[in-house]
Amino acid sequence: MGWVEHAIWWHVYPLGFCGAPIRDADPEPGHRLGRLQNWLDYAVRMGASGLLLGPIFASQTHGYDTVDAFRIDPRLGDDADFDALVAGCKEHGLRILLDGVFGHVGVEHPGVQRAMREGPGNPEADLFDIDWDAPGGPAPRVFEGHSSLVRLNHSSVRAADYVTDVMEHWLARGIDGWRLDAAYSIPAGFWARVLPGVRAQYPEAWFLGEVIHGDYARFVADSGIDSVTQYELWKAIWSSIKDANLFELAWALKRHNAFLADFTPNTFIGNHDVTRISSAIGADGAVSALAILMTIGGIPSVYYGDEQGFTGVKEERFGGDDAIRPAFPDDPSQLAGWGRDIFRAHQDLIGLRRRHPWLTSATTETLELENTRLVYRAGAADGSAFLDVEVDLADAPRVAIRDEAGQTLWAQGR
Repeated sequence: MGWVEHAIWWHVYPLGFCGAPIRDADPEPGHRLGRLQNWLDYAVRMGASGLLLGPIFASQTHGYDTVDAFRIDPRLGDDADFDALVAGCKEHGLRILLDGVFGHVGVEHPGVQRAMREGPGNPEADLFDIDWDAPGGPAPRVFEGHSSLVRLNHSSVRAADYVTDVMEHWLARGIDGWRLDAAYSIPAGFWARVLPGVRAQYPEAWFLGEVIHGDYARFVADSGIDSVTQYELWKAIWSSIKDANLFELAWALKRHNAFLADFTPNTFIGNHDVTRISSAIGADGAVSALAILMTIGGIPSVYYGDEQGFTGVKEERFGGDDAIRPAFPDDPSQLAGWGRDIFRAHQDLIGLRRRHPWLTSATTETLELENTRLVYRAGAADGSAFLDVEVDLADAPRVAIRDEAGQTLWAQGR
């Protein structure tokens, strides 16, 4: 899968991006998915090589409460809208990764409703994790306390067949792989049963598991997935800048080196589940964080809006998601001008990374370290090249990137 080595994802939450009514229980039909077509040139100009899309399948509300994984959410459109997006991405040289919510479904899923009505004898009942002997009568087991999210029965053959069918259906329609939502909550052995058959049909497909904490390398080895979300490094990047404690980042980079020996993690400084990077550490801090992201090993993703310096009220993150899942205008010409400099920084830093493709597998070596200053060397796996990166937080967050000759390739605010 050589294409993955050059992947830089633009991570988009389609329901929010396209202005769909996310919280309405009764979806409003529309052909909003086409709005993304107007942004493909923008993604390419930024430097992205693929779209990492959040949920697009029929659901109750936010997309992670699926009711039909074989149908495009009617708030976004239909199969024709999806096919047009795939064709547009191919014309622009963009790969597509879809969000596979395979840990649970919405409580209103027709199969759940039938199983609850008809009991364990229903042909679909084994697909879901239902406690048939609960004291108050049969009760679905739910995902992390969310009553609207019914867990699949991952010990059943039916669940494995269901996930295989969904994956292969959309791979056949032209996608390039899957982000496996909440992969950490599903036994690694389940993925090890499902993925070999899918890979046999689609050997170029890439599988990214959402894993928040734990033994990343062990999970990758046991599950057979290709990569996991590197939350340890996400936290260390913004937290070390916010607290002026670059020892945290240096330690995380040391851990990151160990992961790179076994697999190539997905690296990021923002996604649909975390506070906006600019909200956490300001615009200068966000650009510094991006410079770090683009000079370390991994397969990076940029969350939509971060490239424009979008902010949300930090305190609202745990009370609602709207600030980090916003609607975008119909096309890039309608963006406010105040995000232009941050977008340009994304272009410059992604361009720098593309000119040094060995950075995907680069490991880092700490050269100098203080609370407010860190110099690390990002070196090619074969020792053929390196870049020196200086992070200085003394007055304001600043990063400088230099080549082997000491020439400055990029410097923040200079």
